[in-house]
Amino acid sequence: MSQNVTTNTIFETPCVVINSDIVDSNIQKIAETINATGVKLRPHAKTHKMPEMALRQLKAGAIGITVAKIAEAEVMAEGGIKDIFVAYPIVSTSKLERAAKLVKSGIRLIIGVDSIEGAKRISTVASEQGVTLEVRLEIESGLNRTGVEASSAAQLAKAIASLEAVSLNGIFTYRGAMLSGAPTMDLRAAGHEEGTFMVSVAQSLRDAGLTIKDVSVGSSPTAIYAAEIAGITEVRPGTYIYQDRMQAAFDICSFEECAGAVWATVVSRPTSDRIVIDGGSKTFATDVQPDKAPLNLKGFGHIVGDDDAVFERMNEEHGVIRVNPASDYQIGDVIAIIPNHICSTVNLHSFIYLQNSDGELTKVAVAARGLLE
Repeated sequence: MSQNVTTNTIFETPCVVINSDIVDSNIQKIAETINATGVKLRPHAKTHKMPEMALRQLKAGAIGITVAKIAEAEVMAEGGIKDIFVAYPIVSTSKLERAAKLVKSGIRLIIGVDSIEGAKRISTVASEQGVTLEVRLEIESGLNRTGVEASSAAQLAKAIASLEAVSLNGIFTYRGAMLSGAPTMDLRAAGHEEGTFMVSVAQSLRDAGLTIKDVSVGSSPTAIYAAEIAGITEVRPGTYIYQDRMQAAFDICSFEECAGAVWATVVSRPTSDRIVIDGGSKTFATDVQPDKAPLNLKGFGHIVGDDDAVFERMNEEHGVIRVNPASDYQIGDVIAIIPNHICSTVNLHSFIYLQNSDGELTKVAVAARGLLE
């Protein structure tokens, strides 16, 4: 894409445009790398939220899909995905009943759990619905959110395994680019530390007499390195399918390998060194902030074709970009911006435009967008 993008298709901005060929290339690259290790690939659908993209990943060798919400699982199942891991604790009766319904329909569904209270709720609903619900125990590995501490994992796993209508098949975690408890740019060391830690936890559970089949880890920054550790059985990267500025800063990809960008129109140039676009915080995710370790990104996105421009700030509908006074930006120009974080940016949009090799754009719904329940 050039600084002032062109297409032979009518479209409105701001919008997310996804290059279909780059998507396929990204999918194939990671599939080949992970499959060569003998580890299973179960991508997280949080990035694309589209069964169409999940099916592409499965065709390339993924064994199933990961989601965070039961509503996302329902969309994926409706779209033809048969093996789904909800990597999140499900504790409400209504959601567990929906999970049981998916199992009854022939879907292999795995649920995350990190407490005996949650596991008992799963057991109660599964028993009432006449199904067995497959679960994985989440292990806390450094982010201090959900997950049981490793020192308590064996005791909890034993209690879960004793429950009726519950089948404990493994453990999982999510840590991202962390090393020794702090953000890092050393992705190989981070992946190896994550993998080694989880293998040791799995072994402690096996030593306690438990059957632990799956040891599931990984994020886009660390997955290929965690997969190098013997005993890891599955990785769950998500962002790699589209890539974004954050992944480029990690040196995982180039900007040319970023399939997703926000196209926006220059609506104002109040001064020679400032342009304003028609997309703000309702268009671009703000969860990956500028000037934060370890990436220390400048601004909220990379302006394609202009390395010197800085996307400095935004309001709800205004994006303010600092530019070279000598630059030739004109009101009405459509520019492409690779966001810091593509996953949460996509979730702000009800549809994306899928761009083919001829530059044509096809409007496609983001089927699981906004499904938070």
